[in-house]
Amino acid sequence: MAMRIQSPNTEHSLSSNGTHAIEAHNLRVYYGNFLAVKDVSLDVPRQKITALIGPSGCGKSTMLRAFNRMNELVPTARTEGEILYNAVNIYDPDIDAVEVRRHIGMVFQKPNPFPKSIYENVAWGARINGYKGNMDELVFEALRQAALWDEVKDKLTQSGLSLSGGQQQRLCIARAIAVKPDIILMDEPASALDPIATLRIEELMQELAKQYTIIVVTHNMQQAARVSDYTAFFSLDERDRAGILIEYGPTKKLFTNPEKKITEDYITGRFG
Repeated sequence: MAMRIQSPNTEHSLSSNGTHAIEAHNLRVYYGNFLAVKDVSLDVPRQKITALIGPSGCGKSTMLRAFNRMNELVPTARTEGEILYNAVNIYDPDIDAVEVRRHIGMVFQKPNPFPKSIYENVAWGARINGYKGNMDELVFEALRQAALWDEVKDKLTQSGLSLSGGQQQRLCIARAIAVKPDIILMDEPASALDPIATLRIEELMQELAKQYTIIVVTHNMQQAARVSDYTAFFSLDERDRAGILIEYGPTKKLFTNPEKKITEDYITGRFG
């Protein structure tokens, strides 16, 4: 039987001071013989927004997917090192990846609602996980938290595919939070949206961070500066072209007074 992961309000806390939602130690991710991410150590603070930035191909999305073992869906992928969630290494052989994903949800770049009703899109995850409470209340609360309830409350039986792109993405966020995760991973959640819909997603992220830990990959420097509390800058190792963590810290400091010249060059648009 797979070991269960304790949630933060149980006797197991993630770290001695409880400030970190998740911790990566010496993480390496391979796709076959290709080393995509090399020796990354990163502590993500709880109930904050952490942005992962960097040029294309530097391992940001691979790093994001490592936080809930999504890379394992790629047959050639393998991971070395450890990621601690509530003091448990999620890559321990006794840990069930499905259990990990109940605690650490994912929102993808392109909205991907199911071909089901708006109601069933939100209820689906909770239903397959055996939720025994009041489903109507759960769906309402998830849609409310995703700032979508007022727009869809009179058409819950309509297909989720009938919504606009921005609404579909907020529906996917509602679906993610309906299973009560602790951490929400977002892979460029607004890159396919217009500016108004993007602003709604950014405002929603900041509201959700009052309750959830959010880790977001973004190519938009202005977005990272606007919404995140902490920023991790990734780039490529010149020797083996693996993704490496260059600099990590509070967003305001990293954007105004970075420690590394390569960070400043990327932020100011000199490369990337």
